[in-house]
Amino acid sequence: MVQGPPADSSGSRFTPLVVLELASDTNQDAIAWLLSRIRDQQQDGGAELLVEQLGPGVDAQEKENPNVFLVGATWQRLLSGAEDVGLFKEFNDGSMRGFTCANKHDFKDYQGDGDSFLSMAECQYIIKHLLDTLRAKQETHVPGHSEVKLYPGKSIVRRLQSKGILVQVFPLHEKEELKRLSFSWYGKVKLSLQPLDDIRHYYGEGQALYFCFLEYFTFALVPMALIGVPYYLFDWEDYDKYVIFAAFNLVWCTVILELWKRCSASLAYRWGTLSRKKAFEEPRPGFHGVLGFNPVTGREEPLYPHAKRLLRIYLVSLPFVLLCLYLSLYVMMIYFQMEGWALSVHDQEPSFWTGVLLFIPSIIYAVVIEVMNLIYRYAAEFLTEWENHRLESSYQNHLVLKVLVFNFFNCFASLFYIAFVMQDMVLLRQSLATLLITSQILNQFMEAFLPYWLQRRRNKKMMRKVQKRRTLEDKELPLAEQVRLEADMSTYLGTFDDYLELFLLFGYVSLFSCVYPLAAVLVVLNNITEVYSDAFKMCRVFKRPFSDPAANIGVWQLAFEAMSVIAVVTNCSLIGMSPQVKAYFPDSESQLILWTVAIEHVLLAFKFILSFLIPDVPKPIQISLARLEFESLEALKKKKMLEASESSEPVRSPEPSGWRPSEPRNGNETFGYGPFGLC
Repeated sequence: MVQGPPADSSGSRFTPLVVLELASDTNQDAIAWLLSRIRDQQQDGGAELLVEQLGPGVDAQEKENPNVFLVGATWQRLLSGAEDVGLFKEFNDGSMRGFTCANKHDFKDYQGDGDSFLSMAECQYIIKHLLDTLRAKQETHVPGHSEVKLYPGKSIVRRLQSKGILVQVFPLHEKEELKRLSFSWYGKVKLSLQPLDDIRHYYGEGQALYFCFLEYFTFALVPMALIGVPYYLFDWEDYDKYVIFAAFNLVWCTVILELWKRCSASLAYRWGTLSRKKAFEEPRPGFHGVLGFNPVTGREEPLYPHAKRLLRIYLVSLPFVLLCLYLSLYVMMIYFQMEGWALSVHDQEPSFWTGVLLFIPSIIYAVVIEVMNLIYRYAAEFLTEWENHRLESSYQNHLVLKVLVFNFFNCFASLFYIAFVMQDMVLLRQSLATLLITSQILNQFMEAFLPYWLQRRRNKKMMRKVQKRRTLEDKELPLAEQVRLEADMSTYLGTFDDYLELFLLFGYVSLFSCVYPLAAVLVVLNNITEVYSDAFKMCRVFKRPFSDPAANIGVWQLAFEAMSVIAVVTNCSLIGMSPQVKAYFPDSESQLILWTVAIEHVLLAFKFILSFLIPDVPKPIQISLARLEFESLEALKKKKMLEASESSEPVRSPEPSGWRPSEPRNGNETFGYGPFGLC
């Protein structure tokens, strides 16, 4: 949503792409130093970017932060930055290759000066990379802030973020492109696929992969839903007739995850992230420790003992997680007491209202589960931050593990207890339905409606402030007001919560849907609304996130596969408990258990064999990647041979005066020097 790009000091105009907001009390010497480092030439250790201060708004107020800056870049700088980050683009032969400025004209979409070669999301990602790699030289501290120490080779931007001087860095929306995307994405209700290429073009590969997985998961649930509806309508969900449904569930949860790997690999190859090398990870902004030398980079930076981190994990974090699991178990037992009380009231005086009362404990428990998940999430973030992980990937892995363990136990412990301890399939069906429906309603409210209502209030306040000074005929905000409006928007925290929600829904379907066949139908309906609500909040509620060049869904693939393994055990146990199967072992319960465990192991072996037989990457893509690797090795071999021949070439003696290079020195020589050397 950018209009009227400002001019820099040299008079050249640039499109503002990224916003830097510094704290309002930042020293002016620090601001001048940072801006000069951003503008300095690359050979001088600068980022070589364009940056200008944002002017005051239409109705400027004293409380407005003046330290807001717009950052852009020339196209030549963006192209050289694309080479630095290892951006993959489509070559003229249709393959995906790493972009280099030397052969830029050999890429398919490069035309003219290449001013439309890079998408806006790619440009913003490049600028973010250039800012993050802006390193301190000989400065010992930030000018004007002697308490903020700097170390040679340390990222300046990350240091300013960790000390609270840099408040936020975010990319700007592009109004016309966002309008087109909004209309094709959620502007009209239609039975069609999502515009994944447009989403990737605007938000990047990581966000596009999430929406692709959401769409894929929805379509994968359709067979389960089609089978589940007849089960529900014709009383086929009766306890002794769900064995076939459970067996189908076992195959389904394995096949869809293996096919998803192939689907994501195809998309990642088409988008150029499958073979893209991961950049060297810098320390997190919040990482701290004793100053020392990194043995890999040789730079001076804070170091933290790994043993000390392990002590924090095993002596503090692990006991805290176990305590939370105990509290979750305690709340679950209170729920069962409430359930027993409601059942006794209904048995004494059966009526419509006592029948309604039977659902009240499950609804209350479902709400309590969501509240506990939310509180635990904040505690897990605090603990993981306190563990002081050096890399962002390590931080995310530990946070995901903590959150998944608690959410799985908190959401599914009561269902496991009802199924395998109480063995009450009627209560299991009722609890599953109540938990599923209540959690979906609460998630839709918390993720979409509440943030939208809050953002709408901010928008109205901004429009009223602007219209006090003038009437906007086209209802468009000036640049300064639009930037400040986006700065006040909620920050998009990534796909963590979105994947977590899909993980829990996958658990409800794969673990116990044979008892409640309508679970798949409810999840399909939820996912359809989830597509529109997530698209709406991405375009209208949150700041635009930086592009994330992901090749897959990361650690969440392992989480879903672990859930599918648990699903095999759960469904085999449910099958073994069915009256149909028990009839084959009327006299020996131990023999029934042994047969159930044996079949479970056979199915697990079949699952792993199936995952081995289905390749993660389709064969044509494997061939293309192997061909590119072969060509790269051949090119490297030729380059080394050429360098070796040049280094061993003898030095020529001076030529006689009057001799012209294009003529032979005697009748026997026929070679000469052309415009490009020896020919």
